[in-house]
Amino acid sequence: MPPTLASLVHHSALKLTVRAGEDHLDVPVRWAHASELADPVPYMEGGELLLITALKLDAEDREAMRRYVKRLAGAGVVGLGFAVGVHYDDIPDALVDAAREEGLPLLEVPRRTPFLAISKAVSAAIAADQYRAVTAGFAAQRELTKQALTEGPDGLLGALASQVDGWAALYDASGAVVAAAPEWAGRRAARIVPDVQRLRERPAPASSVVAGPEDEDRVELHSLGTGRRPRAALAVGTAAALGTAERYAVHSAVALLTLTTERSRSLHAAEQRIGAAVLRMLLAGEPDHARAVAGDLYGELLDAPFRVVVAETTAASAGRDRAERNGDALGALAEAVESAAARSGEAVLVVPEGDRLVVLAADSGAAVAACCDHAAAREAAGRRNDEDELVAGLSAPAGPIAASAAYKQAEQALSVAWRRGRVLVEHERMAAGSVLPLLADDAVRAFADGLLRALHDHDATGRGDLVASLRAWLSRHGQWDAAAADLGVHRHTLRYRMRRVEEILGRSLDDPDVRMELWLALKATSSE
Repeated sequence: MPPTLASLVHHSALKLTVRAGEDHLDVPVRWAHASELADPVPYMEGGELLLITALKLDAEDREAMRRYVKRLAGAGVVGLGFAVGVHYDDIPDALVDAAREEGLPLLEVPRRTPFLAISKAVSAAIAADQYRAVTAGFAAQRELTKQALTEGPDGLLGALASQVDGWAALYDASGAVVAAAPEWAGRRAARIVPDVQRLRERPAPASSVVAGPEDEDRVELHSLGTGRRPRAALAVGTAAALGTAERYAVHSAVALLTLTTERSRSLHAAEQRIGAAVLRMLLAGEPDHARAVAGDLYGELLDAPFRVVVAETTAASAGRDRAERNGDALGALAEAVESAAARSGEAVLVVPEGDRLVVLAADSGAAVAACCDHAAAREAAGRRNDEDELVAGLSAPAGPIAASAAYKQAEQALSVAWRRGRVLVEHERMAAGSVLPLLADDAVRAFADGLLRALHDHDATGRGDLVASLRAWLSRHGQWDAAAADLGVHRHTLRYRMRRVEEILGRSLDDPDVRMELWLALKATSSE
């Protein structure tokens, strides 16, 4: 504890007497300062015990003393020491009354006690407090290191929570709570996830202080990792601001967790290299070799149906800033998928390929769900409007033998996502849905316009309604009576119009390929 006015009063060598402010002696003293200025306030920082002899003060002027004491209290001065037997044999009543009115502690300093002795006592107490804090900090560091080595992050968080008399929580790269101590802190830590996610948007290392849920506590947030993107985050909740010893403990925890994170990062990079080799073997049609290389790391992923995700952004050649944004977009998807897989205990294979990211994840697993949720969130936020944003395709379920086909499915879905302006397209949805949305393509539209232009030009002259007649005839599968009834004309009129269509286009309507192309052209231009 830092020195207080009470500890100075009880210091046997100083012989100080309390004359006013007896109820405010537990205030910490940051320093003891002697000043005979009539107005020392400009030179005060707050927390000082001011020592005076009243050399330049009219200490018997009540109004002057009220103003003097009021300014001292307003400046954060915690106490006033008055030396008797120098200019005044006793402390004037005017000063005593002013101190009582303001609640400012007033200490009588006997003549035989020099101000230097008080300054030395304060300095010694501050130094002793700092030494205790440093010693406690080193002890906390040893305990945290021990727990990190023997119990891992869970043990470290428990020790940290005990050291700060509060709670601590660890978050993964996606902002989800990985561990918390004590056990009851998990729910409280989950309620500040939005603050953790905002911290992740800042380059590491970063920190911030936020109010806990319902202002229950004060929470410090620290990002973990040495890269540009934080790999994790630490939250420390306490009832009050951290002291020196607690600050040492928090800084030690940040260092240890960062070291653990970076070590995990190196292991993660090695796992990615193995994953890339497994992927190449699968795509080369060598599932047995892939399984042998996968071992326990990815083996379970190859024992059940999996899905392939292919995600990409625009080329990094567009500039460094865009390249960084592309990397951020792919990195955010990788973090979401890997974090979800880690929480559910399932294997996932994530392989960066330049401006692409390839993911193999268990069908119906947490990683696939996280991928879909991530895409949906980006879509809802309008994050597919810029040309450098994330686009992904998701294959149907497959096994190791069909990995190459699943990869092609993901690429096909990716291509459709680009054309449709979507963040994610599932191959299964393409197969189960209609082919008509695929016609929303500039090349298809240009083909349709070119194929039907002569008919539109003919109709524009008022010499017939060939386009509508063709649409009705094709929709009725060439049934003359039904199509003519839809148009409200005689079937001979419709036959004449279809002959004109053949003459103008130079193509036979008896050819099924011609009928197919004309029908698709009509569907592609139906919005006009």
